Amino acid sequence: MPALIFDCDGVLADTEQHGHLPAFNQTFIDFNVPVQWSSEEYAEKVKIGGGKERMRSILTEELAASLGLNDDAAVSDAILAWHKRKTEIYKGLVESGAMPGRHGIARIVAEAHHAGWTLAVASTSAEPAVRAVLGHAVGTELAAQFSVFAGDIVPHKKPAPDIYLVALRDLELDPDDAVVIEDSRNGMLAALGAGLRTVVTVSGYTREEDFSGASLVVSSLGDPENDESAEVLQNPLGIDVPGSVSLAVLQEVLRRDRPPAPEPVFRSSSSASISPEKS
Repeated sequence: MPALIFDCDGVLADTEQHGHLPAFNQTFIDFNVPVQWSSEEYAEKVKIGGGKERMRSILTEELAASLGLNDDAAVSDAILAWHKRKTEIYKGLVESGAMPGRHGIARIVAEAHHAGWTLAVASTSAEPAVRAVLGHAVGTELAAQFSVFAGDIVPHKKPAPDIYLVALRDLELDPDDAVVIEDSRNGMLAALGAGLRTVVTVSGYTREEDFSGASLVVSSLGDPENDESAEVLQNPLGIDVPGSVSLAVLQEVLRRDRPPAPEPVFRSSSSASISPEKS
């Protein structure tokens, strides 16, 4: 049977603005780091794959020195401590219900599960955070049906295709038998780099990005029961999308040829080392 692979942040729930951003800022306060990202500043930070990497991006030589982080080991230890605290804060926000699942997520997951599709999440966020979001977005019963590939299990994060290559390998999937749901250009490039067809559901921070190479770009998956229609933003294959992205739409995506991919699609130099054995 085919597989449906989701990114997490911005796809399962609108986590960036209402979860990750306040969690980063509270962590900086807790550790007396004199940084507070505005929504506009964070819109640039989301282009950096991985929370630890985003945190590391603030550490100029001057700031590191002022915090007493005088060598690489001290910096690495600080980043690990900050990120652990940030994950705790973020999980609390998820569990509070601050970030409900995006329109259509629970619907399409239920459809795919009942049809026998393989379900997975492939994200560069920390695994505990991904599992927390997944459980709240689709419910614990459906969340238990997912394979989760997350965090630091790969050497390079999106837009490198590594996380998707690991998912394909561990699930024993051919790229032609899987469709990815992403929300960002970096995520789309990662999926395309692994040879996967990609549907993009834009989020608040990504609507203006270039999604050339995606099979379909929509405002959301759509939720007819709640009068939420999927606005089609790009449809290079001319697929009929009658108000929502259904399993039939995804099956049609799999049947069609891939649109021309942007050049260059990011290909990790580590890809060959990922595919033969587990990371």
